[in-house]
Amino acid sequence: MNVTTTPGPKSSVLLEVELPPERLDRAVDDAVRRLARRTKVAGFRPGKAPRLMLERVLGPAAILDEAVDHLVEDAYREAILESTVVPLTNPDVEVVQAEEGKPVIFKATVQVRPDVTLGDYRNFNFRPEIEEIDDARVDQVIEELRDQNATLAAVEDRGARDGDYAVIGFVGTRDGAPFEGGTSERMPLVIGQERLIPGFEAHLVGARVGDHVEFDIDFPADYPEEALAGQSAHFAVDVRELREKVPPDLDDEFARSMGRFEDLAALRSQIRVRLGRNALDRARHEFADRIIDYAVANATLELPDVLVDQEAEVMHDEFRASLARQGITEEAYLKVTEKTDADMHADFRPRAEQRVKVLLVLSRIAEAEGVTISDAEVAAEVAQARLRYGDDARLLRYIESERGRSFVRSTLRRSKLVEKLVDDWLAAHPDHPALPHAEEGEPPAVADGAVEAAAAVDVTDPGAILDEGVDTKLVLDPAQDPETG
Repeated sequence: MNVTTTPGPKSSVLLEVELPPERLDRAVDDAVRRLARRTKVAGFRPGKAPRLMLERVLGPAAILDEAVDHLVEDAYREAILESTVVPLTNPDVEVVQAEEGKPVIFKATVQVRPDVTLGDYRNFNFRPEIEEIDDARVDQVIEELRDQNATLAAVEDRGARDGDYAVIGFVGTRDGAPFEGGTSERMPLVIGQERLIPGFEAHLVGARVGDHVEFDIDFPADYPEEALAGQSAHFAVDVRELREKVPPDLDDEFARSMGRFEDLAALRSQIRVRLGRNALDRARHEFADRIIDYAVANATLELPDVLVDQEAEVMHDEFRASLARQGITEEAYLKVTEKTDADMHADFRPRAEQRVKVLLVLSRIAEAEGVTISDAEVAAEVAQARLRYGDDARLLRYIESERGRSFVRSTLRRSKLVEKLVDDWLAAHPDHPALPHAEEGEPPAVADGAVEAAAAVDVTDPGAILDEGVDTKLVLDPAQDPETG
């Protein structure tokens, strides 16, 4: 058997295989025996019908087709072993020549582990940017606290204005007749938030409790209810209640109501400390993100479609979960947005491609930096996961599987690497303010949403594909597995 391999686009390899004629002769003999056992031929016992009679029953090409299919399958596996190619997908096979008495020639294209060539990822010219916490920022938080703790008081001496809480009753009509969904006895709303038809609430500004207001308004062209989109309607509105937010006085009593603070100065001091801590944490994360972007931009790699498509499906599942948390089904979302499942997959694909690039580059950098995760660290994270997912049997099965543990290991390794790159830069720049870890001494946690999405698709982290000790079957969707697909 002669095998030649040629690198192809998008991390693929073309294998060209040539087999001697006698391999096909043996394959034909085997095909005759297999087909004879499972084909009823009049006058012959099972397994005893000769080739000529089988071809009369099955057709002249049946035996050769059966022989070629089995021969190509066996030869492909031999070629993979001989060439040391590690396939990520089932092969796309083209039989070039398959005639008895001649060599069998076929081509097989497979997607393989991507070759990631690192560029510079340390000698960048940017620094962490730490937000300055000034009095204005502290005042902003104080005002947010006052707003959150405001009470609602009835408005009696003036008309409605933006920000007021109102309860209204209304009747909407078109051509003098009420329309479905256009009537309410008591509808709460905040004036100016435009929760109803754009421009509706502006007609209520200045109205007092007990006032009756009538006006005409046009529904927007993109209004969800198609029968009303772009149409004009008349509304008769009664203002039933009107309240305004009354924030607490800005004094020491307000500060004491917020916790164990002696006075307003103590509250302001604590807010400044917390804002400063948050600013450092944010600066560390944003700095890490810029390092990642720099490393990915300088790396060279071609992505196999199978990894990108798989990650797009993971992102799609993350989106489904997000919709579910809001009480929205994907079917309802697709109907409103007028998209198909394929449209959604196409929308996710560019971001999936970028995410896979990031994961692969960080995996290769981790290897270069000697960053590893011990079995004990994986076991500790799995133990934490058992506590978090105790009521979810599917997630527990995934996180405790070899595929799930591979996901945990890759995720922890990536987090440890990023922290190392930031810490190494800080150590080399002792003049820069410290950027402490958010949870000093705690191992990086594996995000719940990421685990749920990976478990739903039953895949692990794409970055694990570069680990020589990791079986590609642990990374791929089982449907993509070259051996089980």
